[in-house]
Amino acid sequence: MTKLYNDPARFTEDMLAGFLDANARYVVGVPGGVVRAHRTRPGKVAVVIGGGSGHYPAFCGTVGPGFADGAVVGNIFTSPSAEEAASVARAAHSDAGVLLTTGNYAGDVMNFGLAVTQLRSEGIDAHYFAVTDDVASAPRGDETKRRGIAGDFTVFKCAGAAAEEGLDLAGVLRVAEAANAATRTLGVAFDGCTLPGADEPLFTVPDGQMGVGLGIHGEPGVSEEPMPTAAELAGTLVDGVLGDRPDADGRRIAVILNGLGRTKYEELFVVWGEVSRLLRDRGYVVVEPEVGELVTSLDMAGCSLTVMWLDDELERYWTAPADTPAYRKGSAVTAPAGEARSQDDETVAAATQPAAVADDEGRAVGRLVARGLEAVAAMLADAEAELGRIDAVAGDGDHGRGMVKGSSAARDAATEAADGGAGHGSVLSAAGRAWAAKAGGTSGVLWGALLTAVGARLGDTGTPDAAGVAAGLRDGYDALVALGGAAPGDKTMLDALLPLVDELDRRVSDGASLGEAWRDAAEVATAAASATASLRPKVGRARPLAERSVGTPDAGATSLAMCAHTIAECFTSVGQGDI
Repeated sequence: MTKLYNDPARFTEDMLAGFLDANARYVVGVPGGVVRAHRTRPGKVAVVIGGGSGHYPAFCGTVGPGFADGAVVGNIFTSPSAEEAASVARAAHSDAGVLLTTGNYAGDVMNFGLAVTQLRSEGIDAHYFAVTDDVASAPRGDETKRRGIAGDFTVFKCAGAAAEEGLDLAGVLRVAEAANAATRTLGVAFDGCTLPGADEPLFTVPDGQMGVGLGIHGEPGVSEEPMPTAAELAGTLVDGVLGDRPDADGRRIAVILNGLGRTKYEELFVVWGEVSRLLRDRGYVVVEPEVGELVTSLDMAGCSLTVMWLDDELERYWTAPADTPAYRKGSAVTAPAGEARSQDDETVAAATQPAAVADDEGRAVGRLVARGLEAVAAMLADAEAELGRIDAVAGDGDHGRGMVKGSSAARDAATEAADGGAGHGSVLSAAGRAWAAKAGGTSGVLWGALLTAVGARLGDTGTPDAAGVAAGLRDGYDALVALGGAAPGDKTMLDALLPLVDELDRRVSDGASLGEAWRDAAEVATAAASATASLRPKVGRARPLAERSVGTPDAGATSLAMCAHTIAECFTSVGQGDI
């Protein structure tokens, strides 16, 4: 259990403050994460890695010469926001472009992809790449659907070394792609991890069993097997990884036996003795293996085996020197560093939004919108534990915490905008930007897009009619489909949102007032959210555990229906049933 914390909601911020203080010769903090203590030298590509926290030394622990130039640090097991990713990339960038790279998770893919779009609009050459090494999360032929787990480390290391050597952005991206294509990982868990402040682990493993095919975000394994001896475990891991060997002729391999947070180094060395023997018996030459904690999952008990098949180029980058807070290899890196940064000089200007002109009616509705978001934030704070429990059945258990962070930020931004005289459209847009920026993860970017789309449709003048609200919600649905790539039936929030939108459209077309139509639509959305219990997830972190998810409703659909009900109650409380 994670026992040492102050406020669980600020665990990541408190951790980062201590990390920066302890490693000031390596890193400085910037909005969204950390960058090297010395500026990226001219002509060097910046490599920015990242994802949710809870994986130390990944990701911030590997920022330094020979490795990453910056790391974006999200909440525990939650993707950073697009704003945070862009912020760190700007600070790390010199003049040769930026490669942003993460594991292959929906929230990371969406947020870092949006960050790349923003950076390119600013004239910064940026590319994004997702690591897909986990053999348990999708079969051969579906490699693009695989998660990135401890293989993140081999890909990030090779890309960082290639950038240090002086390759251009296209060359660094090519090396990352080659390292990823050559890397395979399989992990096992003996017990689950516990989020700070939680009383129970995200999952448990039955006595005498181990979970095979775990994720690094608190996801349980895809199957359970009897607890093995060290030799038997070595056989399971080696057979699993080598059984998915890429198209590679070489016999030289880089290997990581990675501890997940609670398995002792002495235990790992026992397993490694067996793993190395098996690999050598099968004709492989192991090049500079790593045994220890490199990509953890808080206090999870377990380990993973990663193999990267080497050619001459990948071996050069794998063995290249590196000097970071948590990982050092070879002799000191001699590449010239840029000028030293100060802890106080890294500021990132926030994007300014043009002031919209609101009339008295628009400002009045803006205040009602802010009150509605205040009610939503309060409701979600009460529901945090239950939403986390639902999400943990086949995911990482962070949905409740992410929704609380996002809705709280949206409430504050909406209140500030309304107090400043903004109309309803601007209040919703401000709330959407704040939700996306502060929540991170998949739900953060989706809720941000939803609120922003509705706000753009409604504008800031007059009192919105029912047809306008229905059209705005339809715009939001369309934005989410385009952004997330999911569809109804995939067991996501769309399975509640589409019925909400359709019923609202139908009732408004029948002549119902907005309040009446919204209440009926909220009931339909609630029924649709409950019905997701029978679905098998087809996207997101729950997909590898699809069977385990059956019988439990989708957390995103559930929270959306709860929000819709809260808004319906707000219509009644303010007497807006006849809008």
